[in-house]
Amino acid sequence: MKKLTSLLTASALAVGLSGCGDLDKNPKGALTEEQVTAPEQIDQLVIASYAFLGNDHYTIPHSFWATGNLRSGDAHKGGNGPGDIFYYHALSMFTPLIPDMASYPPDFADINGNMWERFYAAISRTNAALNAVSEAELSNKAQVQSELRFVRGIFYFWLKIHYKHIPYIDETVSVDEIMQISNADLTDQELWEKIAGDFEFAAANLPEQQDDVGRANKYSAQAFLAKVRLFQAYEQNDQNEVVNINKELLSQVVELVDSIEASGQYELNDDYAKNFLHEFENSKESVFAIQRSTDDGTPDGKGNFAFALNGPQINMDVYYGCCGFHIPTDNLVNAFKVDLNGLPQFDTFNDELYQKNSDIVDPRLDSTVGMPEKPFKYDPNLVVDLDWARDANNYGTYVSMKELETPDCNCLSKNGPFTISSLNTDLIRYSDVLLWKAEALIQLDRWDEALPIINKIRKRAQDSIAKFQNANGSKTDIGASAEYRVGLYDAFANKDEAFEALRWERRLEFAMEGFRFFDLVRWGVAAETLNGYLAVEKTRKPYLAGDPEKESDDAFFVKGKHEFMPIPQEQINLSQQGAVYIQNAGY
Repeated sequence: MKKLTSLLTASALAVGLSGCGDLDKNPKGALTEEQVTAPEQIDQLVIASYAFLGNDHYTIPHSFWATGNLRSGDAHKGGNGPGDIFYYHALSMFTPLIPDMASYPPDFADINGNMWERFYAAISRTNAALNAVSEAELSNKAQVQSELRFVRGIFYFWLKIHYKHIPYIDETVSVDEIMQISNADLTDQELWEKIAGDFEFAAANLPEQQDDVGRANKYSAQAFLAKVRLFQAYEQNDQNEVVNINKELLSQVVELVDSIEASGQYELNDDYAKNFLHEFENSKESVFAIQRSTDDGTPDGKGNFAFALNGPQINMDVYYGCCGFHIPTDNLVNAFKVDLNGLPQFDTFNDELYQKNSDIVDPRLDSTVGMPEKPFKYDPNLVVDLDWARDANNYGTYVSMKELETPDCNCLSKNGPFTISSLNTDLIRYSDVLLWKAEALIQLDRWDEALPIINKIRKRAQDSIAKFQNANGSKTDIGASAEYRVGLYDAFANKDEAFEALRWERRLEFAMEGFRFFDLVRWGVAAETLNGYLAVEKTRKPYLAGDPEKESDDAFFVKGKHEFMPIPQEQINLSQQGAVYIQNAGY
């Protein structure tokens, strides 16, 4: 009851502070226990928890274009030079990352710390709601608890892949007890089990389908559980090295994906492009998405403020207005080149820069990267121009397209100098689920079973050229690549060859969607992959070389350190009042 009373008090205070009135009258803003625990109010608490998924911002995006792409070799920061949001520059460079990011000019803001606080605020919201549910009389209590635990599981998963060692706080913990919980209380594997527990409970108690779009169901919970088990299977030591691959957990991944496939609720869209266009959101390929909106009656809407910086900085009245962030790298673009058989150039892809008039490519390139003289988002009347580049010398002239919509879309809204849209943010697509299964099968030495899965993804890519053709099937006159070609694999000679194909497929399929860095850390190859990328990219983009007068100023990934973000210094300072947090290795 203590926790519920705290919730009631906080709710009354929040409303009561909004205005003053006659003190002799009963307060209109106070909520009684009955009001908070009534079924209709409980559902409002559940909706408020879901809403936190969309309560992001370009400084703390819930699609990890910053922490997942800028650190992966797929994207440059962009914007107006290294000082324009220095934190993002630090992510690209690695070496400037420190526990107290607020000490750096010109930002003087700890965006890393803000992310930690935001995720725990979301968890606090779900915990408060779970306590209210425990006091309520509901016929569907387990289902309501499952939705809340599903949302909580997402935020804990995000904390885990960013920080590794985190304090775990659920609804049973009192305010006083929170200060006695350290981020070192649970082992790496014990933390994964806690997160998995939320999704296991949700999968066991959620219906197979929901009436409301955007609510979790049995299969979206199974999908997140499969993702947790996949990450958990790559067991790490204290130096973040993969020391064991847990076959039992991988078998669970296969079983979970089998269940999702058998449901018949999900399929690949027939065209890859449909995953990134407003009119096709909540498609059969979307397993779970953040539901975005603009004209929804709220002051600023629930649009994708996460990407407010990512539009080209061109005429706002006609196009976007701001700000040229999230720029694809040469390395990523080169990865889409294929050989005469339509297969990836694993060893030589980055030897030469992509030439749009001669190189054969996977068509997913032109759904992912906008470039001069090519149409933007399949619109032949909107061609990318060199003038769109805000700082071409540092970052090049490419544009990230997946998260953006065309300027004439009715889904767009202006907010100050920024343009946002109501395009949903998919957290899990069905192609992701299928490739988890393929990865697990390969690691279980069943790579022959993974072959048709990878080929299924590639066959969809092979067929995804309609947006680049005229009605009669001929290629569009403006900007199409020299030739599109996607070959299928005949067979894998061994496990290593299959795993290389799997890793490559994930990069192409989810390029610029915020997953790659976390894939590299899961596989234990982040250091070798990223330092290999940097060695070449420094010769193409001078900002990565840093100040030549400072030997340690260039971009470099330190193995055993940069796999995870530093625990924010402010959190360590606050923990001195109770159970002290332990800083991550290397910081």
